Amino acid sequence: MNEPTTPANNQTTLSSDGLKRTIGVWGMSANIVNIVVGSGIFVLPAIVAAGLGSAGLIAYLFCGFLIALIMLCFAEAGSEVTDSGGPYTYIESAFGKYAGFMTANLFLIANLTAVAAVANAVAGILAAFVPALEQSWVRIFFFLLMFGGFAWINVRGVQYGMGLVVLTTIAKLTPLLLLVLIGWKDVIGTNLHWESIPPIGSVGQTSLILFFAFTGAASALSVGGEVKQPQKTIPRAIFIGMGGVLILYILIQTVSLGVLGSELANYPENPLAEVGSRVFGPIGLTLITLGAAISMFGGANGVVLNNPRVLFAAARDRVIPPAALANIHPRYTTPHVAIIVFTSIAFLLASIGGFQSLAIASSAVVLVVYLGVVLAVIKLRKIVPADSQSFRIPGGYTVPVAASIATLWFLSHLTGGEAIGILILIGIFTIVFFGKRFAETRTAAAKIKTEPVSEPKKP
Repeated sequence: MNEPTTPANNQTTLSSDGLKRTIGVWGMSANIVNIVVGSGIFVLPAIVAAGLGSAGLIAYLFCGFLIALIMLCFAEAGSEVTDSGGPYTYIESAFGKYAGFMTANLFLIANLTAVAAVANAVAGILAAFVPALEQSWVRIFFFLLMFGGFAWINVRGVQYGMGLVVLTTIAKLTPLLLLVLIGWKDVIGTNLHWESIPPIGSVGQTSLILFFAFTGAASALSVGGEVKQPQKTIPRAIFIGMGGVLILYILIQTVSLGVLGSELANYPENPLAEVGSRVFGPIGLTLITLGAAISMFGGANGVVLNNPRVLFAAARDRVIPPAALANIHPRYTTPHVAIIVFTSIAFLLASIGGFQSLAIASSAVVLVVYLGVVLAVIKLRKIVPADSQSFRIPGGYTVPVAASIATLWFLSHLTGGEAIGILILIGIFTIVFFGKRFAETRTAAAKIKTEPVSEPKKP
């Protein structure tokens, strides 16, 4: 297992990865919020209203409780295994190379296809203001600038990548907070009245949809090797970030329902734009639409900031070749090769297009990763001393077991296509892993046979 490398104070230091620890609590919290608050919140209010009506807040609270169980496990794992890689590093440290190889590849595929789909969504929104983006070559050039800019910023230093994260987080939250604060004047109390308590089945189904609006924190923890005092910073950042997201989502749902009432479910494409036009007038539509584009743009940068660290960590542990992916820039102390490779693949996928369906299906991969992290917490407790400085969930194994049950419940509701897709990916990567191991064993054996045997020295 990777040994924790934690400074005794807040000064910048190097982790055992060789990366600089420069990210504090608020930077890490912003990183979590930036990735979690993506495009989903701009459509969720209508989906929740269609399923549960004015009682939709029950689903947010129920889903928030289940997410809290899982995030407590991430907080413990992140404070015990403090190098870069996030979920990959936690699972690899607990269960070994095969589990690490599977996690890294599934995680990277899910995020690469997702960020490619998000980039196309951003271009689609901006095309309403810049019609030239409808042309394929202009769109490809836009992707080149977008991913090239992300790569340049993040190679120059994690502090610059985090600076852009903080900036886009503020930019994406501003229209949402304005909508919440100013929108209260248009809230009609009777619209919030519960006509009845919804059945548990309906709450569960809506919570399944909501669950994916809370994902993203796993990616945000991939920069663990660049976090100051990770034993304290990571748990605090998770609580601040995820707690803030839950409160924001509840407030947005309340204001949206209070303004539109039963009409909310009639705007499934962009309900917040309709709320914005009611609250701010015609400019509200533009404000919320641009807010959605900024939100997606910021989320894409968050993916580029965090996920190359998974590629870097897997190469560092010799789980994924080539070894060059684990190189660190001598001046900027960033995993520059992994960043360039990741952004290059993301650019190609975005330019080719047509990966939206794969991105949607691969979102189910996060459930498998979450289950792996929860189980890793149980295994790591047998490795990490109980008196260590790391955060430990109170109540023994109660929370990890409950989180395992919650994750399995979410997994049981995957569609047949999603389940088959995950099983196919696992099968392919299993063949690749053991094929790679067989080839390495044969190469090592051949090398031993060809090495000359030294003659014993005569007395």
